[in-house]
Amino acid sequence: MNINGYEIKPGADLWSADLQEANLKNANLRGAHLWRAYLKEADLRGADLRGADLRGADLRGADLEDADLEDADLEDADLEGADLDGANLTGANLTGANLEYAYFTRANLTGANVKGTILEKKTDDKDLRIKELEEELKKYKDTLKSLMDT
Repeated sequence: MNINGYEIKPGADLWSADLQEANLKNANLRGAHLWRAYLKEADLRGADLRGADLRGADLRGADLEDADLEDADLEDADLEGADLDGANLTGANLTGANLEYAYFTRANLTGANVKGTILEKKTDDKDLRIKELEEELKKYKDTLKSLMDT
């Protein structure tokens, strides 16, 4: 496979590589080491990522339609908004992965480990309480203002 003049072979060591918006359509990245790689909005449609190490990878908004991710390690990967339509995730490790807004129509998740995945971000209780207090303070200020105007 050739990306910007560089030959990349299956099983390549691309840990922490910056491949943002890269065209990797139908690429053979079988067994590649993409630990903590930056693949935001990359085109990985139909890519062979079987057994690839994508732990901690940034795949936000990536197009993984019909990609083969069988037995891939996606632990703690950020797949927010990724398109996984028709992707093969058989046996994949998605432990702790961020799957918020990810698109999984036709995806095969047979035997995938989804323990601790993030499907929806929760608001921190402290932040929620601060917002509630700010709203309450605004009501008091509005009441005080109306009393002073009369």
